[in-house]
Amino acid sequence: MRFERAFDLAPGDVVAFIGAGGKTSLMVSLGYELAEAGWRVLATTTTRLATDQLDLFPCTMAAGAAPRAISEALTEHQFVLLHEQIRSGSVYGPPLEWTRRLLDSVDSDILLVEADEAAGMPFKAPLADEPQVPLETSVVISVASLRALGLPLDRDHVYNPAAMIDRYGFVENSPIKSPWLAQVLRDEALGLRGVPAAARVIVFLNQTPKHGFKRGRARMIARLSLQSERINAVALGSVRGAEPVFELQRRVGALVLATGESPCKDRDRMLRSSERGRQAVAQVTEKVLRSRIDHIRLVTGYRRAEVRAATRHLGVQAAHDRAHLSGGAVSALKAGLRALPDRLSAVLVAPGDQARLQPKVIYHVLAAYARGDGDFIIPRFRGRSGYPVLIDSRYWPDLLKLPRASGFKAIAQRFLDEITFLDVDSDSIFHDQSQGLRHHTPRRDAWVRNRGA
Repeated sequence: MRFERAFDLAPGDVVAFIGAGGKTSLMVSLGYELAEAGWRVLATTTTRLATDQLDLFPCTMAAGAAPRAISEALTEHQFVLLHEQIRSGSVYGPPLEWTRRLLDSVDSDILLVEADEAAGMPFKAPLADEPQVPLETSVVISVASLRALGLPLDRDHVYNPAAMIDRYGFVENSPIKSPWLAQVLRDEALGLRGVPAAARVIVFLNQTPKHGFKRGRARMIARLSLQSERINAVALGSVRGAEPVFELQRRVGALVLATGESPCKDRDRMLRSSERGRQAVAQVTEKVLRSRIDHIRLVTGYRRAEVRAATRHLGVQAAHDRAHLSGGAVSALKAGLRALPDRLSAVLVAPGDQARLQPKVIYHVLAAYARGDGDFIIPRFRGRSGYPVLIDSRYWPDLLKLPRASGFKAIAQRFLDEITFLDVDSDSIFHDQSQGLRHHTPRRDAWVRNRGA
């Protein structure tokens, strides 16, 4: 995944880079990526760069140059670094208040700002006057390197370790652990200090390997970091990669639809016992919980009290669909979506009677979303689609406008062009095994009719 897509950038953004472990490399890489795509990219710093880093940019010039000269340089080079002073081996940027004047006078598409110092360390806590983030910043990229894991927590390996030790009681010189990175990144007084309230915050975990143990550590750090509502997403990757972002971890919720609306038209199926004497709705809810989705809502309707009794031991919050007698899948989704917390990026939807659902299918759907393979994802086995389904939040407003009596097929037909079918190796996406055995072609599809896929 390229940076522009992972960071969801738009013309007019002011992007500030804070933290440690690859800020300058990230700013430069993003600048070239955007320039190659035709963007007019300005860059600067509110702190300082080393003079040898000037060679990383296609064009550098004084911030006090005439706006017309800066515009001409953008036309010629696409990517221009502006600075104020060069002295004692360092390049200094203009003061913070200069940002607004620049935005008002120069016809650039985006401004990239290195707004923090880290002395080449892979991990940091800010000093009292750091970072220096312009108030006009719309996107903050907070950087940390996985290279920090296992290093001693001392001044030779970490920028300002005393702040972490004082705040959390970490033991000096002890090996840095994954949760420590997350604690600092999500802390309002440390990793989020100085971030404008309106800015989107994206963490970039640099030097994440494509495979192995540390990739799992990175996912743990992402999940813990996302406990802060200030952080919108965590990108895992490596600045130097051709596709620098391997996956984008975001806040995903889940709905278990136990209203009695079901593609198999058997309203009592969700309360029938099968595995170890447990009802189907309890089995489905437990499997969704095991996928480590933090925000889950059980949507009730038909036989509400019995559904709640079957799932009470799981501690999942419920949302009741008051229109379940006359409503369909859309009615249940509306009730569930309104009960979920704000700032979710997507929702995973699972029928409450799909007892055969395997956790690995949930994992594959979530992994496909993290990789950027699609944002309206339906699993498919041998040409036939099933559940669970993942729906990105950008589709929710249009989904909520559909008639409440609409079923699953109506939803799929409305968003047909946006659907990504994910081939899986499990027939547990169906309500029972016979569905997969008898109807393995797209002709009788639970969600959509054959679309030539």
